[in-house]
Amino acid sequence: MATRKVKQSTARELIPEKPTLSSLRKAAADCQACDLWERGTQTVFGEGPAHARIFLIGEQPGNEEDLKGGPFVGPAGRLLDKALEEVGIDRAEAYVTNVVKHFKWEPRGKLRIHKKPNSQEIEACRPWLEAEISVVQPHAIMLLGSTAAQAILGREFRVTKQRGVPIESPLARYVMATVHPSSILRAPDSETREAEYRKFVNDLKKLVRLIEKDEDK
Repeated sequence: MATRKVKQSTARELIPEKPTLSSLRKAAADCQACDLWERGTQTVFGEGPAHARIFLIGEQPGNEEDLKGGPFVGPAGRLLDKALEEVGIDRAEAYVTNVVKHFKWEPRGKLRIHKKPNSQEIEACRPWLEAEISVVQPHAIMLLGSTAAQAILGREFRVTKQRGVPIESPLARYVMATVHPSSILRAPDSETREAEYRKFVNDLKKLVRLIEKDEDK
């Protein structure tokens, strides 16, 4: 049985000197910069082409992502895929990742229930996200949910007030935030879910229109 490496004080120590997505993914598999690796099945790194124009950032992998090893492959991911298809974004051509690369959960009977990562866990994982953005150099970034938005835009940012509005950032030409798809799935009834889904799609459409405007120049 393979043994874990000694815990690092920061993930930055693991970033390769000349990183590629492949070398970053391989290095991240051994990350112990915070304690989440002790409960997670595996590191769930981002996926997508090396020079994707659109970069999507969520909070953390969920239960299915933790078991399968890929980002946004559970119920929220399937809803995201549906919305991306509706606005004309090919998921295979986008880069999808999370702020935190391990699943944080608490037991509830036989279930593993999502638990929001804290600021220390987010900061410990930040070097991976920064490296992913640096390698991909996306044209546009969509932040999915408050954890991702505040990790990138600051703790004062409020998705409820600023969703769908382009934000100036050195990370990409366009940076925008919207809700996390999982919040739509938690809506209390089908009517509310449909209304929230339409708002989510509209936010994605706004980002697509900005990108298309550049392409037409």
